[in-house]
Amino acid sequence: MESSKRLFGTDGVRGLANGHLTAELALDLSVSAAHVLVELKQFEGDDSTRPLAVVGRDTRISGQFLEAAVVAGLASAGVDVLLLGVLPTPGVAHLTDALGADLGVMLSASHNPMPDNGIKFLARGGHKLDDAIEVAIEERMGEAWTRPTGAGVGRVSVHPTAVEEYAAHLVATIATPLDGLTVVLDCAAGAAYEAGPRALEAAGAKVVAIHAEPDGTNINDRCGSTHLESLQAAVLQHRADAGFGLDGDSDRCLAVDHEGNVVDGDQILAILALGMKESGRLARDTVVATVMSNLGFVQAMREHGVGVRQTKVGDRYVLEAMKVSGYTLGGEQSGHVILSDHATTGDGVLTALHVMERMAATGRSLADLASVMVRLPQVLVNVPDVDKARADDDAVLAAAVAEEEAALGDRGRILLRPSGTEPLVRVMVEAPTSDEADAVAHRLAEVVRQRLAL
Repeated sequence: MESSKRLFGTDGVRGLANGHLTAELALDLSVSAAHVLVELKQFEGDDSTRPLAVVGRDTRISGQFLEAAVVAGLASAGVDVLLLGVLPTPGVAHLTDALGADLGVMLSASHNPMPDNGIKFLARGGHKLDDAIEVAIEERMGEAWTRPTGAGVGRVSVHPTAVEEYAAHLVATIATPLDGLTVVLDCAAGAAYEAGPRALEAAGAKVVAIHAEPDGTNINDRCGSTHLESLQAAVLQHRADAGFGLDGDSDRCLAVDHEGNVVDGDQILAILALGMKESGRLARDTVVATVMSNLGFVQAMREHGVGVRQTKVGDRYVLEAMKVSGYTLGGEQSGHVILSDHATTGDGVLTALHVMERMAATGRSLADLASVMVRLPQVLVNVPDVDKARADDDAVLAAAVAEEEAALGDRGRILLRPSGTEPLVRVMVEAPTSDEADAVAHRLAEVVRQRLAL
């Protein structure tokens, strides 16, 4: 292997199903993961039971052959497997913990188009794998090994109550019933098409489910958290109190208020942070967000006595900061929200339940709750075909940024961020008006083009 980044990205192994992500690759990864898993159990002195893995998937048709390959790899290496079927990523994480599994496997490419798919491994307890373990799995691929035979191979069985158990767990996390509230849930024809409506209905809400009839090819197809137009229309049509748009594996959501206005991840975080602070459940009165969070969010939190710990972009960095410091709430503007008292990863349905619980407990509308923060206009300009490695070292560019920052003062914010995967630099500017933000962003983008041209 050339490097640990060749296969594993920031969220597992992802790519075109049957293109980059083949059945052979899925099988080899699973065998290697099984070897690392068994050695970890032995290292921890736990060899009293056979290793156990749970496997779930989203609704993509490619998930069927990839599931078969993953199961074959695990069982051939002596790991017992429980098939969870179609279940959200946070549901697989929950059952990895609840069922005492040594490994969880989720087959999903999240919000990516249907032809893509991915393999995500979860450690004992439902946590994302440490980088070191991912490296170990990748390095062990293709090695010679002694295959178990006879009774030594893994057993494969179906866990038929996965959806019911996960939905019951979600409902148990709220204390206030959602009676009297109507919600539209856009399931993105994805993994939560059954669990999502079930949980919200069990919590007392009247649920209108849309894009809840997956056919294996329509996941994320002009629906869900990346395409909110049909959700906005449905909220108005049904005169609902709120709407929530999930992504393909339901680890995130965005919201729509009763007037059809989008409520983004920053606003959702603000609503939950204030509610948790009020009830004493916001650890150290601090919420974890990324550097892309809107300045309006940071300002609103400051006004209400809530600290904001900012990390690099990516939910894994939010999770790391929460784990290290014991914070109970974190998330991203994109709608990944982590409630660590109840989940080890972002969970769109869990987020929707807790936002609606806040509505029910206060008697306030989602629009009213979201008004706690005012989003500053944000402009993002991508500057392609530049040497992003020089972005932090160019003195002229640094001076240009400093000049614009001085002009904005505390009225706005500037962020230059090299892309993690492409030869481009992202210029993000927030300012009191869209025109001012746009002007500053394009002036700085031009400096980036001139100074960092390849």
